[in-house]
Amino acid sequence: MRRAYHYRIYPTKSQVTLLDRTLEICLWVYNDTLALRKNAWEQEQRSVSLYETNKILTQWKRERPELKEVYAQTLQNVQVRVDLALKAFFRRVKSGEKPGYPRFKGKGRYDSFTYPQAEKGGVKFVGERLNLSKIGDVKIVLHRPIEGTIKTLTIRRSATGKWYACFSVEYDPSPAPQKETTVGIDVGLESFASLSNGEKIENPRFFRTEEKALAKAQRRLSKAEKGTPERRKVRKIVAHVHERIANRRLNFAHQTSRQLVDRFGTIVFEDLNIRNMQKNHCLAKSIADVAWNQFVTITQSKAEDAGSHVILVNPRNTSQMCSRCGKIVAKTLSNRVHTCPHCGLEMDRDQNAAINILRLGLQSLG
Repeated sequence: MRRAYHYRIYPTKSQVTLLDRTLEICLWVYNDTLALRKNAWEQEQRSVSLYETNKILTQWKRERPELKEVYAQTLQNVQVRVDLALKAFFRRVKSGEKPGYPRFKGKGRYDSFTYPQAEKGGVKFVGERLNLSKIGDVKIVLHRPIEGTIKTLTIRRSATGKWYACFSVEYDPSPAPQKETTVGIDVGLESFASLSNGEKIENPRFFRTEEKALAKAQRRLSKAEKGTPERRKVRKIVAHVHERIANRRLNFAHQTSRQLVDRFGTIVFEDLNIRNMQKNHCLAKSIADVAWNQFVTITQSKAEDAGSHVILVNPRNTSQMCSRCGKIVAKTLSNRVHTCPHCGLEMDRDQNAAINILRLGLQSLG
């Protein structure tokens, strides 16, 4: 199985210059590879393979000596990214979607590079430092040990100028004992989640609490003249606010999912179509703020190691159906209490939905 480890690194000023230079060269290779494949198709109706672009990369190195400043496999990985972007584009076209063609990246828009065979070369630990080929020994804060075999390493620059090392590790999971407890979870906006046992998880509303600070920073950004040091400074302030929101949301998802997988052996969620739900402009901002998909994905990954498993069920009528008699009781979003005229059941509508979700999940298990 694969697992990712995310660590903060602290390069020196000279190393930051080398890292920025690496990203600039990777950006050039990305755009020229995309242009090469785009022009070959438009002018000759010919598809250029990844293997061909790797051969052309060798020729580019002879013409542009600065490409040798970057680890060879890192440049090859840039062309792999172009290949994956084009494959995803054509796959979506065949499925009937209307995707945009992969874009050329502007200056400052390429923020990561990868050592694809980190365990074989390009990356190694030297004491408490991380040695990166063509960069040097970089200070890294290993806040937890890496367990398993390192397969790839991606170095990423955040919008606020921080640098991170993300290791993809292959490991053998040690199976945990299966827990027999079960729970159905109805995610919502008034409460972040309602459990079938009656518990509720409050909605932290991270974006809403930072909205005024973000609006103030964005007003300053809109007034600053383009290309000036003042605008760059204010842009970083805006990025800091967004980063703070994202970090709090991610931390909340990790902590909440950990509590769930430690308590329950079977966790059932609705398989929601978030994109369609966000077409409701009155609720789009609140739906984006709770980040349900992120929460479910993190819960699924933690469940694999915790002896739990996650089930996704069809959300159709889970809020409208009575959890006792199974009759449909129509209600609007403003109706927060489920009152069944058929069997007399009266309870919180979200708990009623959570019980229905649990029932559907257990039915799928047989």
